[in-house]
Amino acid sequence: MANEPSPPRPLRVSVCYALPGHVWLRELNLPDGATVADALAESGFGDAFPIVQPWERGVGIFGRATEPQARLADGDRVEIYRGLSFDPKESRRRRAEHRRAKTARNGRIRPAGLL
Repeated sequence: MANEPSPPRPLRVSVCYALPGHVWLRELNLPDGATVADALAESGFGDAFPIVQPWERGVGIFGRATEPQARLADGDRVEIYRGLSFDPKESRRRRAEHRRAKTARNGRIRPAGLL
C-alpha cells in the first residue's frame, strides 16, 4: 500500500481581468495537466465579457505572456490583458515639458539630463 501513487491533487489557480476601478477575479480548482485555455473556459470569462477577445491583447501568468496550451501549476494567476488607456511615451513627454516649464517659472536652469 505504501507504493500506491497518491491521487492527483487539483490545481488551485485564479483568473483575473483588471478594469479601471474594478478587478474581475475567479478562483478555480482544475485537474492536474489543465492549460491556460482550460482555465479561461472554466472561469466563465467569455460569459462575463462576451465582446472581449482575451488573446487579442494577450494572456499571461504572473506578468509573463503565455500561450493557450501552456500547462498550469498550482497557485498560478492567469491574467487577461487589456489595452493601455494612455501612451507611455506621450505621458513621459508631457511630464518632461511640465518640469521644463516649472523650472523656467522658478528661474532655475538645470543641466541637461537631470530633468
